[in-house]
Amino acid sequence: MDLVVAGAGAAGCAAALAAAEQGLRVMIVDADEQFRTRSNTSRTAAMIPAAGTRWQHAAGIDDFPQRFHNDIMRKTGGQADATVSRALVDVSAVLVEWMADGCGVPLSLVTEFRYPGHTADRCHTVPDRDGSTMHAHLLAAVDDHDGIELMAPTALRTVGTNDAGAATEAHITLPGGEEDVLDVGGVVLATNGYAADADLVARYAPEIAGGVYFGGPFSRGDALRIGRDLGADSAYLDAYQGHGSVAHPHAILLTWATVMHGAVLVNAEGRRFGDETEGYSGFGARTLAQPGAVAWMVYDARIHDAVRTFASYRALEASGAIAWAGDIDELAATIGAGVETLTATLEAARAAAEDRLDDPHGRTEWGPTPLPPYAAVRVTGALFHTQGGLRVDGEGRVLRDDGTAITGLYAAGGAAIGISGHGADGYLAGNGLLSALGLGYLAGRAAAAAGTAEPARR
Repeated sequence: MDLVVAGAGAAGCAAALAAAEQGLRVMIVDADEQFRTRSNTSRTAAMIPAAGTRWQHAAGIDDFPQRFHNDIMRKTGGQADATVSRALVDVSAVLVEWMADGCGVPLSLVTEFRYPGHTADRCHTVPDRDGSTMHAHLLAAVDDHDGIELMAPTALRTVGTNDAGAATEAHITLPGGEEDVLDVGGVVLATNGYAADADLVARYAPEIAGGVYFGGPFSRGDALRIGRDLGADSAYLDAYQGHGSVAHPHAILLTWATVMHGAVLVNAEGRRFGDETEGYSGFGARTLAQPGAVAWMVYDARIHDAVRTFASYRALEASGAIAWAGDIDELAATIGAGVETLTATLEAARAAAEDRLDDPHGRTEWGPTPLPPYAAVRVTGALFHTQGGLRVDGEGRVLRDDGTAITGLYAAGGAAIGISGHGADGYLAGNGLLSALGLGYLAGRAAAAAGTAEPARR
């Protein structure tokens, strides 16, 4: 086998497709029998940031990789890995156009709102803005490719090397529990991070350890273990993507697009507790720190209508998680807050949005603030995925402590370092998918360039 890819999420699909179209014979293995419906990819809003794309050009948007790179460095306080960031922003336009043209993913550009930290409209997504839809298109492309075989539930346990230290064996566990060893030309680790391992989360990201885990059950740090056994370096292990508005107890994502359209987040006392436009990731731990580890997203019918384009929001609506209130008294009763406190909070937000006073939390980006009738959703803080992992270069090659590459070993997505710096605040919307798809694509291309196979037909 020319290449084994461990993990069938966005990173694994991109790696396999990029390698197979260059002629490699590829096997994807995934430990989860239900990977098609409960991967981390399927839990996303399918937002892929890219700079300089044809969709942006058609919309008259002047964006370019350096601008995107600058946004990443600004959001992370200069802490993001510059090599990986540079590689991902440079390939981002090629990536989304390849996904559309080569993989059949129906992408378009989001222009009606902009996530925090992005200085241009650059998020590309599928029509229903749902990761499961995007994942289904990628898997359809995998299934249609003659050069790719997919096996699940099949787990990669270890990677064997030759005397020169190159990855030459993939040790796998088959569905019946039988062990097998495959001779390979290379291995891509795309098994995500460690967010499903409570002990590792408590060790590296303790502030989010009490949050809802909103990801796949097999994100257990396998890539870290396999890579470290081969002498690989790791970095940014404290980095993760959190979220401050997962409906509770429904465990359905409430999109942060509500905030960008003007919503506010208040705690059970009716008080705001930060600048919501700093981003949803950092608000995961902040929401958990509120009384009862919950908060309420407050918005109105205008915002409700604006975010119904998200399939996850329609699912939230169907679940009954949205409480409607005709006036401030009814809203306060719903939340359990004092009427005077909640009234003062909303009036102060409206005054800040209208430039009549400075927001005490520093928020400067506002849409029209909510007006009655009000909508309110009780939310809690969540951990989506980790953003640290094996150190890689700009083509996804796994690196040792001394900076040299382990020949034939690649990592992408949560298995590798991301571009979010440290902690949660540096996460830019969509950069998790960009790291998954972008590093997967780059790793697949690099593995193909290192091989000698003839092009396979689709």
